[in-house]
Amino acid sequence: MLKFWKKKPAETPSEPPATPADSPTLESSPHATQVDAAPPVEPSASIESPRPPDIARDTDNAAVEEPPTKRSWRDRLSGNAFSRGLTSLFVRHPKLDDDLLDELETTLITADVGIEASTELVENLRKRMHKREFADAPALLRALRASLLAMLRPIEKPLDISGRKPFVVLTVGINGAGKTTTIGKLARRWSDEKRAVILAAGDTFRAAAVNQLKTWGERNQVPVISQGQDADSASVIFDALQAARSRGADVLIADTAGRLHTQGGLMDELGKIARVLKKIDADAPHEVLMVIDGTTGQNAVNQVRQFRQIVGVTGLVVTKLDGTAKGGVIFALAREFGLPIRFVGLGETATDLRTFDAEVFVDGLLPANLGSDRGHD
Repeated sequence: MLKFWKKKPAETPSEPPATPADSPTLESSPHATQVDAAPPVEPSASIESPRPPDIARDTDNAAVEEPPTKRSWRDRLSGNAFSRGLTSLFVRHPKLDDDLLDELETTLITADVGIEASTELVENLRKRMHKREFADAPALLRALRASLLAMLRPIEKPLDISGRKPFVVLTVGINGAGKTTTIGKLARRWSDEKRAVILAAGDTFRAAAVNQLKTWGERNQVPVISQGQDADSASVIFDALQAARSRGADVLIADTAGRLHTQGGLMDELGKIARVLKKIDADAPHEVLMVIDGTTGQNAVNQVRQFRQIVGVTGLVVTKLDGTAKGGVIFALAREFGLPIRFVGLGETATDLRTFDAEVFVDGLLPANLGSDRGHD
């Protein structure tokens, strides 16, 4: 009897392996899982083939969005000539006197704030100092902060793209300002906001420009309308606007060839593009966004002046402010034109294209023991 009962348990394990194929109650066995898992692999790979960019994009999001929580505006602007000049000045010259103000004026001019703006700022502070409004150098520095903020507050106007559909952004600027890269970052920003974006490869002059924009399009899963090198830029952007309207896109961002403000033929092409767009939408482009290299200094003022005459610039992006740029050019532009600064470039990643914030920007330039806590964000 004992032998009989010992054999029966030995047989029962041998029976279940025969039944799993027929019995759904045993699908949780290891053998059943391996067999059932194999067939779905093929169809899921083909169905999910469009998804890898999403997965990569999410991973990239995590990678590029983490640094901003660690690196503040102040961290990014610390290498800026404006920031370094002011910090060293008040360390070297803590005494409140006319010599301090003279050196302050030199520092501001050197940082590309501009002669007129720098003189106006310093002379106003000098009058207040002689009236004994400042107890010490830190008090004067706080007054300087208030004056700098007053210059930038009027141009702190974020770009609102919700008023039109599609909202047409025409980007312009000289060679090497970071225009195409800025377009890619804007596409990323607005795609992350769940807006349908289309890019127009209107820079048909530079050999690698179309491919560069297509790379950004693939990275952000955004369609790019192009016709190849040497195509008519106005024709490309015209077709892109038609495509954006037919597809119900929210935003069309059009690239254009980088050009110097002294190149008459290329500058005239911008006027042609604007006229062609108006054949479809009388109000297009809705934003003419000029991208400025923050390292070009006072020459940026001349660039904006010329581009405004040709194509009517409505907003600015100032790039490369995280390096050795003389950030004072933003104050010069504000005083000269009063154009909104929509974004500033503070690094290489997509999230380093920041909506311009006057207070955080000014506090990022000033010594760390001054300004609001927002300067650390």
